[in-house]
Amino acid sequence: MHSVPTPTWDPQQYLRHSGHRSRPFLDLLHRVPALPGGGARSARPARIADLGCGPGKVTALLADRWPDAHITGLDNSAEMLAEADRLAGPTAGGGRLDFRPADAAHWDPAADGERYDLIVSNAALQWVPGHAGSFPAWIAALTPGGALAFQVPGNFTSPSHTLLAGLRASPRWRERLGGSARAADGVLEPARYLELLAGLGCEVDAWETTYAQLLTGADPVLDWVKGTALRPTLTALADDEEAREEFLSEYRDLLREAYPAGPYGTVFPFRRIFVVARKASEGGER
Repeated sequence: MHSVPTPTWDPQQYLRHSGHRSRPFLDLLHRVPALPGGGARSARPARIADLGCGPGKVTALLADRWPDAHITGLDNSAEMLAEADRLAGPTAGGGRLDFRPADAAHWDPAADGERYDLIVSNAALQWVPGHAGSFPAWIAALTPGGALAFQVPGNFTSPSHTLLAGLRASPRWRERLGGSARAADGVLEPARYLELLAGLGCEVDAWETTYAQLLTGADPVLDWVKGTALRPTLTALADDEEAREEFLSEYRDLLREAYPAGPYGTVFPFRRIFVVARKASEGGER
């Protein structure tokens, strides 16, 4: 069995579709309740962790909702953190934004010696097999009335992913790439997330949305997945430009057939799964 290499991330490629990538995060934030910290009624600013912050673009959006918050972005990609660090420093509302390395697969908030009013994650936990096993530790690290909020892709049965998995597993590429880059069961259904987090004493809001995204430009679906799902493959073929281009050519042709271009662009449906879990307050109320 071949192990999947840790992806090398390209912040600029990821940010090429920043509008579409930011929208689910904004939709998630609209459903996050008032936090225990921050605002006129609190004696302290909110403390927020963004797990898998990437290049920091959406992390900075947190300061719009919680202007005085101390926000820390966490990521295990040196490339992403280097881009995010450009945004670090004081925020306009009197808060602070900083970034540091951490792996979501092993992050233990208790080791920080801090409590958080909000732990948020945007399109990152799908890269962390068994992430639901970390929920007890993450909920324990929340202040009473705090929240865990995340969104993950739910499109692993879509052509963009099934065609990629099939090509990786084909005779031409199986020996080099070892089949699928990511297990489809790495993301749970909304009802299962609700069940697990309700079992930890949280009030849970779980839902799903399919965005009908209109992408433009040449081979826009290929351009989209180059920033996300295709990263493990590109990393595995990084030392062989000829093989890399051959794989991309084959995959491009499959995507063109699955997602034909129309007169106004290419429609790319994208299902997302959202969860907001609020910890019980000190009085025991949810």
